[in-house]
Amino acid sequence: MRQSLSCLLLISALLLSACGSPLPRSADGRGTITQPPRAVSGEAAEVVMYAMSLIDTGYRFGGKNPEAGLDCSGMVSYIFDQATGRRVQGSAADIARQGRPVPREQLRPGDLVFFNTMNRPFSHVGLYIGDGRFIHAPSTNGRVRIENMSSSYFAQRYEAARTLLD
Repeated sequence: MRQSLSCLLLISALLLSACGSPLPRSADGRGTITQPPRAVSGEAAEVVMYAMSLIDTGYRFGGKNPEAGLDCSGMVSYIFDQATGRRVQGSAADIARQGRPVPREQLRPGDLVFFNTMNRPFSHVGLYIGDGRFIHAPSTNGRVRIENMSSSYFAQRYEAARTLLD
């Protein structure tokens, strides 16, 4: 119960901080807005909350549910099915083909982030939760957890972002 309350408070803080995030700036740094920010939908909040509930779930290659364990694509499929009723299937690369591209500077909670972790494109996927962080199911240390996109490992391997949300 206490962990559940902590997760709910963290999600609320992340979503509120997204509302107060600075507007995107131009590459010249003069403050020109390049694109309007993308709003966080209620559906995105549901997806993030569901993802947060899976923290510490065990890893299993090919895993599609928390009871048996989850791999990265299984985690994303399970979250979207449970939180939105959407059927998302296949590998991380297959899931990347199902989404619409999102510029990195326009990421919002609920978007998917893709990495090249196995020397092949789109070999790992996670769910962006805001504030430069994402949830994923890594095989290393075998538990669903939150990572920072700016960590040296993930910053070097970031490939793209996609959204499955409206």
